[in-house]
This record gives sequence, structure tokens and C-alpha cells, in this order.
Amino acid sequence: MVNEMIECIKDCNINYIQYGNKKGKEIVLLHGWGQNIEMMKPIGDGLCDKYHITIIDLPGFGKSDEPKESFSLYDYYECVKELLTRLNVKNPTMVGHSFGGRISIIYSALEQTEKLVLLSSPFIKRIKKQSIKTKMLKILKKIPGLNALEEFAKSHIGSIDYRNATPIMRDTLVKTVNQDLTDYVKKINASTILIAGEFDTAVPLDEMKQYENYIEDSALIIYPGCTHYAYLEDANRTIAIIRNFI
Repeated sequence: MVNEMIECIKDCNINYIQYGNKKGKEIVLLHGWGQNIEMMKPIGDGLCDKYHITIIDLPGFGKSDEPKESFSLYDYYECVKELLTRLNVKNPTMVGHSFGGRISIIYSALEQTEKLVLLSSPFIKRIKKQSIKTKMLKILKKIPGLNALEEFAKSHIGSIDYRNATPIMRDTLVKTVNQDLTDYVKKINASTILIAGEFDTAVPLDEMKQYENYIEDSALIIYPGCTHYAYLEDANRTIAIIRNFI
């Protein structure tokens, strides 16, 4: 049985699990936005016979507390760093999906890391033409009595992640989504595997391919027919790749 444990960091009770081979190399798994430990556990379960596994409910998700004020990606990095320091987890392989991959990028750029596995993880700030949704929101803001329409507008026009978030987590989402991580990516020295789904609409393949321009020792693996959750859609393949990589 895997027991959940709690550590208080930055005034947040952070839920995490540790299990597996205590004599094996350390693997830390970080989930995506709006997810929790359970989304990474199938990968941990497939590796725990040989490796020591740590999976974290990031602040604001799963059974961890919401931050007292909005967090930046750097705040999340600091929480992960402090937790791993307390747990004496040294030189881990970081495995992060999407938002968790963004935190793993900062960790791997600033801390000693054995290897890095990025699962459908964006790093570039996207500059796009205003979408119809964005234009509609800007128009609505100019209309007298917007307050009466605000909740309706956000619930019908805003993203699902934004709609479902509390005010603090909405601010956190804005901070973390808009940050360009190129400078951190350039600092990564750890060997890196990039896993992407052929039909991922959240993180386009063109962006995943750009990692190889910045991380010298990196390789991109594309899962045919898979989406943003490619790592789970073909979990056995993901587990095999990580085993062979480490």
C-alpha cells in the first residue's frame, strides 16, 4: 500500500507519495494543470520495481492546499525543490506532463538532475492574433453594466481551465501560462527525452520540435494517433522509454 504524506511549504500543506525501490535511482513525477497524483501513478507503478518514486500533488491541485496568493512557475519550482530537499531526494530524473513539465524545466535548469523527461510540455510564450473569444471579451468590457454579464461571459467564453479555477488559481494560471521558458531551456544540461502526441492540440508538434534547438542532448518521440495525454494513452511505451533512458 502506498501512503500519502504531507509537508507544509510556503504555508501550503503539500500532499505527496513515495514508494518503490529505495536503493534505486530517484524519479520525480509532476502532473499537469488541473490534475493530481493519480494522473502520474500509472507511470510510477510501472517503474517502482527498479526506481524510487516520488509523485506530488502540486499546490492548488489534488489533496494539496491552494496557495494563499497566486503562484508563479518559480514559486512552484521552489516548493518542489524544498520538498525534495526535505525528503533527501538528490539528482532525480524529472518527469513532467504539460504544466508539470514547465516546472521540471526550471528545476532541471537550476538543480542537479540525472535526466529529464518532458511529456507534451510547452515552453514558448505564444503570440497569436486575437481570437474571436478574446475580441468578444474586450468588447464586453466596454459595455455598461458588464458586472452583470461578467460571469456569463467568462463561463461561455473563457477557457475551461480558467472557468474551473478559483480567483487565486485564475491569477496563477495567467502567470504561469504567459511565461516564456526559453532562457531556462537553454540552461538544461541533462539528457532529455521529449514525448509528444501526433494530434496534440494543446502543445503543437512544431513547438516540441524546437526543444532540440536548445537542448543539445535531446530526442523527440512522437506517438502516432495520440493527443495531449499521449504518455498515458500508450503508458506501456512511456514506461519502456523511461526505463531504457535511465
